[in-house]
Amino acid sequence: MFSRHFTCSDGRGNSRVKIHESIVRGVLVGTFLALVFACGSSDDSGATNADQLAQGKQTFRFDTFGDETKWTDALHLDQAISTVDPTTALKVGLKVDSEALPQAVVTGIQNGSISLTDPATTLALLKLDAVVGVKATVTSVNGKDTLTRVGITCALCHSTVDNAFAQGIGKRLDGWPNRDLDVGTIVALSPALDDAARAVFKSWGPGRYDPRFNLDEKNGPQVIPPAYGLEGIHSVTATGDGQDLQYWNRYVAVTQMGGHGSFSEPRTGVSVTNGTDDLVSSKLPALQAYQLSIPAPAPPAGSFDPAAATRGKQVFDGSCATCHSGPEFTDANTRLHPVSDSMGEPESSGVPSYASRSATKMYRTAPLKGIWQHPPYFHNGSAATLEDVVSVYNDRRSLGLTSDQRADLVQYLKSL
Repeated sequence: MFSRHFTCSDGRGNSRVKIHESIVRGVLVGTFLALVFACGSSDDSGATNADQLAQGKQTFRFDTFGDETKWTDALHLDQAISTVDPTTALKVGLKVDSEALPQAVVTGIQNGSISLTDPATTLALLKLDAVVGVKATVTSVNGKDTLTRVGITCALCHSTVDNAFAQGIGKRLDGWPNRDLDVGTIVALSPALDDAARAVFKSWGPGRYDPRFNLDEKNGPQVIPPAYGLEGIHSVTATGDGQDLQYWNRYVAVTQMGGHGSFSEPRTGVSVTNGTDDLVSSKLPALQAYQLSIPAPAPPAGSFDPAAATRGKQVFDGSCATCHSGPEFTDANTRLHPVSDSMGEPESSGVPSYASRSATKMYRTAPLKGIWQHPPYFHNGSAATLEDVVSVYNDRRSLGLTSDQRADLVQYLKSL
């Protein structure tokens, strides 16, 4: 796991500097040599960590793990995307990285000489690697740009943009869940699907995705979770199936994205291998390091009442801190909770329990840093606002909070 410790530590508090006993015969000499080695090691490790983060960032944003075999060869989404104009793409939640746009393109969009209702513009944006989370191969066929291969990356669901240029167009915000993204509608464009599968995908709606439907054929979409603020948290998913982020990254890369590699989980009976090569395993350490380096975003200035938040902290400490404990506001590193503790259960009528489909059959306590950023709440998005979250807890836990206390608690949550 990536560590922010200096290089004389291996991330678990153990020294990496080993000096032979014959060298350290004097206290002063030994101290001097230790300092020399520590300084030299720090420079090397700093470069190594920076290289690893850069590699992980590249993987997160642009690596498909070879999943073009799923999205192009099996689902033929290249055919559907070739007919989609940028305006339509933005409406289903796809984002455009403004920093990938040359000035001529920026100017053309601003003055209208580049049309956002022309599918050819979509191909041009794909060719520039400007569509967040979509990796495409655009080649010239008979003098015309043609989309020949398309795949997806981690950033499709777990990045958005700051809308600085226009709605849906701006600088990347890695780790932020794209709650505008209508994954199901996009997948339903595939000409390879039958009507029944297409209906399931269209039922999900923006910001929701079922990461197990293709394996157990049960339909229970979850909100796309943030991929920031995870450093120091072992159970990174709602059900805490794995002990680190690499577990879930492998699961998603292989079983959901269709990347080349293998994933096996005896507890759920899932065993998937794609391709004859492994394009996933070697990239997982750096990918995890980059994701763990992404902090939860601070609340915008003026987005909460500081005085009310101070009062709300007292309410929180008395009513919520038993489970939402510690610096990350979660006890996920020490325990998981039974389904009866979940405020998101029971699920909506006809929807299977999400925990019942997982490896642990339990839920973790969700960390709260940056919670202001990603409504709706609970694993299934059943609470639309933080006000709804507090009301659900107050009712189901019989907390007996007054309306003023509930309002103050909401302001505190917005401050995290």
